[in-house]
Amino acid sequence: MSQASDEELMRQYCGGDRSVMTVLVRRHQRAVFHFAMRHVRSPDVAQDVAQDAFVRVVQSAADFKEQARFLTWLFTIVRNLCLDHARRQVHRRHASLDAGNPAAEGEGPTLGEQTRDAKADVERAASSNELSARIQGAVDLLPSEQREVFLLREIANLPFKEIAEVTGVSENTVKSRMRYALERLQEALLEYEDFARSLK
Repeated sequence: MSQASDEELMRQYCGGDRSVMTVLVRRHQRAVFHFAMRHVRSPDVAQDVAQDAFVRVVQSAADFKEQARFLTWLFTIVRNLCLDHARRQVHRRHASLDAGNPAAEGEGPTLGEQTRDAKADVERAASSNELSARIQGAVDLLPSEQREVFLLREIANLPFKEIAEVTGVSENTVKSRMRYALERLQEALLEYEDFARSLK
């Protein structure tokens, strides 16, 4: 069963073999979680998105069309769930991390300073962690369309044609967004190289 393609497993599932869904979940849950995490930026929310995505797969299994690869269909679902979450967040108001403590009437440390992880500050001092943080930060700063294409390519490992299907734009547009994303990331890494040299 583990050697079967995703599409074959979906055929078996639709034919009544419910056990194969476990294989599909184990096979793709990590990539789905990481993709969602880079969008929603919360482990708890990303876990919810991943679970909801596989629930949707189960609920919509009969609608799966084999003209598309399973991964294309799955990441279309995940992407839509992430977009739904982003739309909901727009309507919520959160305290700014730069705002002072309301109880202290503007005095004292800001909310961001209160919640700072001292251990994370220490870890970032290491060069490898600094580079990792720099890359992650650079990806996070990409325009949303470029970041989405980059993540679908690098995390979901989808070909450009399927990314075009997921995002609803042409393949040329997808390739263009990927190229711009890589250029921006390269610039960020060049800045890191200059920073690393200055420490020597």
